Order: sequence, then C-alpha cells, then structure tokens
Amino acid sequence: MDRFQELTCFAAVVEAGGFSAAARRIGESQSAISKSVSALEKRLGVQLLNRSTRSVVVTDHGRQYYERTKPLLEEMAQADGELTNSSLQLSGIVRVAAPSTFGRLHVLPVVPALLALHPKLTLDLRLEDGVQDLLTEGIDLAIRVSPVHSMDAVVKRVTNTSLVCAGSRLYFERHGVPKRPEDLIEHNCLIYNGIESWTFNGPHGPKSVRVSGNLSSNTVETILSAVRAGVGIGMFYGASLAGEMRDPEVVTVLDEFIGETRDVSLIWPNRKFISARVREATAFFASALAARI
Repeated sequence: MDRFQELTCFAAVVEAGGFSAAARRIGESQSAISKSVSALEKRLGVQLLNRSTRSVVVTDHGRQYYERTKPLLEEMAQADGELTNSSLQLSGIVRVAAPSTFGRLHVLPVVPALLALHPKLTLDLRLEDGVQDLLTEGIDLAIRVSPVHSMDAVVKRVTNTSLVCAGSRLYFERHGVPKRPEDLIEHNCLIYNGIESWTFNGPHGPKSVRVSGNLSSNTVETILSAVRAGVGIGMFYGASLAGEMRDPEVVTVLDEFIGETRDVSLIWPNRKFISARVREATAFFASALAARI
C-alpha cells in the first residue's frame, strides 16, 4: 500500500478525531482510511490508535509518530504547490526561535522587512532563552548566540559577537572597579544560566575565574535588570546589549582581558527537503543579522 496514503490517512484521523470525520476531510471512504491506518500499524508493528465504538484515542506512540511525520507531510504539500504553480507567492507559517534579549534587539526590528517582501508568509516568532528540540517543538529555524553541537541539525554561522563584562556606575562607586579578572572573586557576580566560570585572556593564555553572587537566572533580561539596578556585575554577549549599553549608567570593565567571541548561527532541522518559505526566511535572516551586528 502507498506509504504516503497511509501517513495522510493517519494524520487526518488524528486531526479530525475520528475515521468518519477524516473521511469527510480528505474525500476518502471510511473503510479505505481504516485499511490505510491498519496497514501502517502493521508495517510499524506499533498500535497508533485505540479504537472503540464511541471514540478514537491516539496512543503515546501514535502522538510521537504524528509529531514527527506531520512536518514531512506539510513540506511535501508545499513542494507540490511550488511545482504546480511557479508564480505562487511564498505562503504558510515559518516558526522561528531566538534568545529573548537578542531577539528583541536584532530579530524583531527586521521582521517587518521580511513580511513586506512576502505578504502571505506567517511568522511564528518565539523569544526564549534555552535550546529547543527543533523537531519536537516544530521549529523551522532557530537563531543562536552560543556554541551549537547537534547531529540532527544544520548550523550556518552568520557572524560573531564579543563578550563584555559590565556593571553600573552605582555599583562601582560602592564596591570599586575590578582591575584584574582575579578581582572578581571579591565582587558580587550575577550568574546567567549556571555559568560560574568566566574566561579571560591572561599572559599565558585563557584563564578561568570562578565567580559567585547573590542572584542567578536563566534569562539575560533578569541579569541585565539587576546590573542596571546596581546589584552586581554580569558577563554578556555584546550583541545582546547593543541598546542598553548606550545607557551611561552601565559601563564595561576588564575589556583588555576579554578576547573571546561567540558565533551567531542559524540552525534548522537536518532534513532532505526544506520548504521554499524556510529557505527564504533563512537567507533573509542570514543577510539581515550580518548587516546589523
């Protein structure tokens, strides 16, 4: 039996909530859909649906299989549309994830230009710190400002950004300005994402300083707010602080000891087929971000 037909019927049942509703949705007979789903379960050796006279319930295996195969069906539909109508405007949804502060400062400002170029495109922009499982969360494109190691994703480096160590004038007036990286041991250092070892350039190469403080957070926004309030010193990506660093009350320290940079990268799931809308969005953000940073 046609595997594509099996997948199409299974997805229709999951989305419609039953065989009869799925039959109406895709224009097939209920018996044909039932046979296709049964053939799929037999081929996989796994029960995807629990059937009763009153309802159809997706099993855990079925839900997992649906989440993995649904993007493939969407991409195939997009590919068909691109081939059957060469004049078709890019349309559909592109799900993009970016770190919250970096996204607010650098991604959001260029979004209007992308949507103006492709009015039928829909952008689902998720701004949150942390690394997503691209396939599980349905992310088409992720923007990252950190080292990326993934066997299941394609990584495209766009540019890089330096690290900066910063605090407020108020904090330094109260506690003094660190002159050497080792001085940070005596200061209140604010911990982002559990990183308690800050790396600096020393006379004999990179040197790590163990830091500690009374505030830690998994978001840059929290650490930055605390720095501006005079709570302590933070280590940041320069690109993530572009707007805030214009604040005369926030100053950098130990600049001569910092030479490390971080790549700004675009990441997408490692699939053989990438839809035209995702390819276009990737090319756009690669160009726009490289020009901004």
